[in-house]
Amino acid sequence: METSLFFFSQLNMCEPKEKTFFKLIYGSGKEETSKEAKIRAKEKRNRLSLLVQKPEFHEDTLSSRSGQLAKETRISPEEAVIWGESFDKLLSHKDGLETFTRFLKTEFSEENIEFWIACEDFKKSKDPQQIIHKAKAIYEKFIQNDAPQEVNLDFHTKEIITRSITQPTLHSFDAAQSRVYQLMEQDSYTRFLKSDIYLDLIEGRPQRPTNLRRRSRSFTYNEFQDVKSDVAIWL
Repeated sequence: METSLFFFSQLNMCEPKEKTFFKLIYGSGKEETSKEAKIRAKEKRNRLSLLVQKPEFHEDTLSSRSGQLAKETRISPEEAVIWGESFDKLLSHKDGLETFTRFLKTEFSEENIEFWIACEDFKKSKDPQQIIHKAKAIYEKFIQNDAPQEVNLDFHTKEIITRSITQPTLHSFDAAQSRVYQLMEQDSYTRFLKSDIYLDLIEGRPQRPTNLRRRSRSFTYNEFQDVKSDVAIWL
C-alpha cells in the first residue's frame, strides 16, 4: 500500500506545470464533469447562440461600410457632372473635395490636397500668434526637406518660404499653393475624371472598392513652367 502511494506521489511531482496551471484556473476534471458544470456550460451555449442570431450582433461590423455607402449614395449624378466642368468647381463642393481626396489616397498623393486645405485654413487666421503657429506647422509638415508629407516644390519657391517663415504673413504660402494647385489640376484632376470613382458617380452606379495604385513618378514643376502662376485665385 505504501509503495502504491509513493508511486502516485511521484507521478504528481512529475506532472507538467501547464497542467497544474490549468487545474488552478479551471478546477479539476472531476469538478468540470459535475452536473452543475454541465448545466452552466449548456446555458452559456444557449445564450451565445441567441446573441449571434440577433441582428444587432452584426451591426458593428457593418457600420463603417454602411456609413461610407450612405455618404456615397447621397451624391447625385447631376452634382458629380458639375465637378467635371472645372477643377475649381470640384474643390468648392464639399463632397467633391472629399471624393477627390479619396482618389488621391489611391495614388498615395494626398499630401497635395492636404497642403492646399491647410493653406486655405491658414489664410483665415487673424491672431498674429496663430499665424506664426500655423505657418510653422505647415512648413514642418509640408515644406521643409524630409517633411512627413513633403509636397513637390521648385527650389526657388521653397527657398522664399524658408527665409520668411520666422516672420510669416497670410500670403507666405500663396506661390506654393498656386503651384500645387496647378500640379493637381493638370495631372491628378485629369486622371480623376477618368477614374472608376468618378465615372461610377456620374453614371449612378454603386461605388466599387478602391484599389491602391503605385504612386506615379514625381512630376517636377519645371514641367509646368509654361503655366503662369495665378496667385489671385486664392484671394
